[in-house]
Amino acid sequence: MAEAARVRVIDLETAGNGPNDVCEIGWQDVVQAPDGRWGLDAERGSFLIDPGRPISPETMAIHHILDRDVMGAPLWKQAAASVLQPRQPVAALAAHRAAFERRYCTPRLCAGAPWICTWKCALRLWPHLPRFSNQMLRYQRMPVGLVHEIGLPAHRAMPDAYVTAHHLRDMLNEASLEQLLAWSAQPGLLPRVPAGSERGKAWSQVDLQLLQGFLKDRDVDIRFTAEMELARREDKSSTVKEPPIQPRLL
Repeated sequence: MAEAARVRVIDLETAGNGPNDVCEIGWQDVVQAPDGRWGLDAERGSFLIDPGRPISPETMAIHHILDRDVMGAPLWKQAAASVLQPRQPVAALAAHRAAFERRYCTPRLCAGAPWICTWKCALRLWPHLPRFSNQMLRYQRMPVGLVHEIGLPAHRAMPDAYVTAHHLRDMLNEASLEQLLAWSAQPGLLPRVPAGSERGKAWSQVDLQLLQGFLKDRDVDIRFTAEMELARREDKSSTVKEPPIQPRLL
């Protein structure tokens, strides 16, 4: 029997901004059943990592991992592959705002596995929601089957991966794996203007001149969304049909 498709959700906690300063990795697998539906697997866990440097007070205040907690733990490059390249092959790795995890989970450590960004996919699938952080999605959506206590404490690697996996499960049951990978390979498509005088407006409501100004924004997601909205307007105008010519009465 063919092995079930599997996606491994990854979450990292770090010591600050160093190139290898991961201090915890957590994971939770999502697998496809024979009937095609996706669900969470029992395969999840976490372990601490020695970041090779002191943990900053700013990051301690988020995850509450102390320097003494990671003493004697393995280094990142020694331990990462055991999670990122599991014995059971994965179709993809996933994370919420995966760009952060991918800074540390290099293609070599991941054996070239593709990535799903659940933040980018949430923008596409649930644009009506007001916020898109991992924890806000948790409480806005209240995913079926999410055991509250397993998803705590927030900002620790395994609980956060567990929460993200519930979002991913529901995404995979709405759209194909290939579609999620395609969306994840592009910048985020923002449902509303995130800042400035037009903040909170749907992009369809933004004046053309202002919209063109967003093409020069420093934020790649804003530029991409403005480009997509301009393309939508151009496509709409090109498909507007001329009214039929009325025959003249003789």
